[in-house]
Amino acid sequence: MAKMTERMQEVFDKVRTVVLATATPDGMPNAVPVGAKKIIDDETILISDQFLNKTLANMKANPRVSVTFWEGAEGYQLKGTVIIETTGQRFEETARWIEERSSKTGFPLQSKGAVIMKIDEIFGVTPGSGAGKQLV
Repeated sequence: MAKMTERMQEVFDKVRTVVLATATPDGMPNAVPVGAKKIIDDETILISDQFLNKTLANMKANPRVSVTFWEGAEGYQLKGTVIIETTGQRFEETARWIEERSSKTGFPLQSKGAVIMKIDEIFGVTPGSGAGKQLV
């Protein structure tokens, strides 16, 4: 498992949206913006599923994903494996978090599942000589 540094976590928390990329078993890519995300610990992130359709089907068939995020020129790509929880304590906590968060905006949402990503590798996407290099 790879661990995010404090700085990576700061950027992840600060950005409003990340890009979640998946692929079908035969390799057809899919990438979607995701705003309902948070850090569980330095090697695990959570994404709440409100609208995932193709993405959810892809993750069920092929649990290898990447999440890319950036602020200004600084950015990171996390690669790892997901599990999808639709019952249990973590799902219930996620559902409450989404309900509370969305009710404040006047656009109520319901979580269909908690997507839990264990980070295997971290790459830099910051322009320059380090772009694309594995960091962790």
